[in-house]
Amino acid sequence: MHQRQPSVWWGAMMICGTVVGAGMFTLPVVMAGAWFGWSLLLLAFSWGAMLLSGLLFMQVSVQYSPGAGYDTITRDLLGRGWASVNGISILFVLGILTYAYISASGPVYQHSLNQLGVPLSTGATKVTLTLCVAAVVCLGTREVSRLVTGCVLIKIVLLILLFGGLLMQIDAPSLFSAPPTGDRYWPYALGVVPFCLASFGYHGNITGLVRYYRRHRGKLTQALTLGTVLSLTLYVFWLTCTMGNVPRSAFPQVVQQGGDIAALMSALGANQYGHGAKIMLSLFSHFAVIASFLGVTAGLFDFIRDRLGWGDSLSARLKTAGLTFLPPLMASLFWPDGFVAAIGFAGLFATLWAVICPALLARKAERRFTSMPRMKAAILLVFLFGGVNILAWLLSWLHLLPVFGQGTE
Repeated sequence: MHQRQPSVWWGAMMICGTVVGAGMFTLPVVMAGAWFGWSLLLLAFSWGAMLLSGLLFMQVSVQYSPGAGYDTITRDLLGRGWASVNGISILFVLGILTYAYISASGPVYQHSLNQLGVPLSTGATKVTLTLCVAAVVCLGTREVSRLVTGCVLIKIVLLILLFGGLLMQIDAPSLFSAPPTGDRYWPYALGVVPFCLASFGYHGNITGLVRYYRRHRGKLTQALTLGTVLSLTLYVFWLTCTMGNVPRSAFPQVVQQGGDIAALMSALGANQYGHGAKIMLSLFSHFAVIASFLGVTAGLFDFIRDRLGWGDSLSARLKTAGLTFLPPLMASLFWPDGFVAAIGFAGLFATLWAVICPALLARKAERRFTSMPRMKAAILLVFLFGGVNILAWLLSWLHLLPVFGQGTE
């Protein structure tokens, strides 16, 4: 009997929920130097390249049985050496992100629970939150996608309620104006590229979606495309609202104040919105964090399960959940700020497994599988995007790229 395919909507929401987290608030700050035109161009190019890299990996994944994960596929096509490098990259990036979500969200949720009369310590809040997320991830992609969908819909509604009015007040000429005399936008563009890559990171969820849609290429292509397009739309909406209401000259002060959402909201004159706006902003942050937390850890869970070959039994999923959540949780409890030292390398490792590896896998799969579509132009574009990101990371690491707002009095 033919089984009905799940809706494209669930997969698209899972992609969007993973991609669009509370980190979107920092985009206007890191993109202020390149300003609006360059930011839109770089976001659009990065969206296209990251969508192509995801589609390349999806096309490779459907050549294998639904249980095959990233490690199995990489080991089969590229050999043990590259599989080891790729595996370390995935574990590092997703592990660091899991660690960061636990560390950052613990105090936020503790504050909210304490205001509701629930007296939990920061450590207890981290443990409780991690157990809740682990329970959902253990249930599988279907349950994760449903919860993430609810979070995404609430995020969109809150975002429109909070900032929709700013669209009516944007200063359109300033968005496309020439830079001040003696200044340029383009020198800051290369430094923005790694942030754009990080803004479209969803590749850890692809193998789970391949299994969820039972290798249906059409559904998978639509889910990846719709999810990333919705993410791009939200980013453009946010950049337009902020850059259209805060002049470029004001962003150095935002950077000096910490460059976080509080500093940006102050520049937007958020005090005029009152207590209600602060509550909605807090709710948005909560739902943004939990949606991305679920998406990232679901990808890490799937990778560990595939790498160790533990299967889908209840005991196997519990063991996999233990390895997925316990190390980041323990690290967060004992070294709550340690991820800051390592997060700078996450962009380089993300380039390896989310950009370079999918292109290598697709090139190899073209030679082995007759049903694999030929996508040479896409592979070349993805390789180019990966090379630009590695160059940008190296120049930034060597402090050879200008940083807007630094040194401004």
